Amino acid sequence: MSSGASNFVGSVDGVFLLSIIISVFFLVLITTMMIYFVIKYSRKRNPKAVNVHSNTLLEVTWTIIPLILVLILFWYGWVGYKEMVDIPEDAMTVEVTAQMWLWKFKYETGKVTDSLYVPVKKAVKLILTSNDVNHAFFIPAFRVKKDVYPGTKRTIWFIANDVGEYDIACAEYCGLNHSYMYSKIFVMPEAEFKNWLNAVSDEDPKLLEELTGGDEYNSENQ
Repeated sequence: MSSGASNFVGSVDGVFLLSIIISVFFLVLITTMMIYFVIKYSRKRNPKAVNVHSNTLLEVTWTIIPLILVLILFWYGWVGYKEMVDIPEDAMTVEVTAQMWLWKFKYETGKVTDSLYVPVKKAVKLILTSNDVNHAFFIPAFRVKKDVYPGTKRTIWFIANDVGEYDIACAEYCGLNHSYMYSKIFVMPEAEFKNWLNAVSDEDPKLLEELTGGDEYNSENQ
């Protein structure tokens, strides 16, 4: 049984689930205690206020428990982060260029598309850069996101677990048509992907020309 659309779904969702469980537990606990103390120590029941002296054991307890919980969350987050930056050496490389308001994908063969095509069960490394302003490459179903900056190359990777079609969005406000900066990622069987990659497309030169034009536009406006 698949653990999600990508290899990161389980770890990312696990950290979020743990955070939600801890938050809900303490929300219920603190709310219940507040209601209890409001009733127990109301003015009707306690017309004369009494000073409450310190309790060392209680103070140590409510310091140690949150510390342990924070360290647990930190550990899970760190393990997930290390996994996301440890890119396999055999990963397939795709260059991703962002510009207002579209994505372009260039493969090792020179093929250029405006949608991302990848083989299933294969590590894919994306090299991200921007032609103009800050963007953020985001595949919600894969639980991967990376900020994209002009003049800087950044990397992100994943393994798609299931054949299918998924959304790619920009998660950083980048201008008037930011909300329309969507694309698609198509996960294909490996043999089908190889045939697609080696096939000649009439669309590729046009897309490559648009990319070059985007570079020229960026240079003229710097």
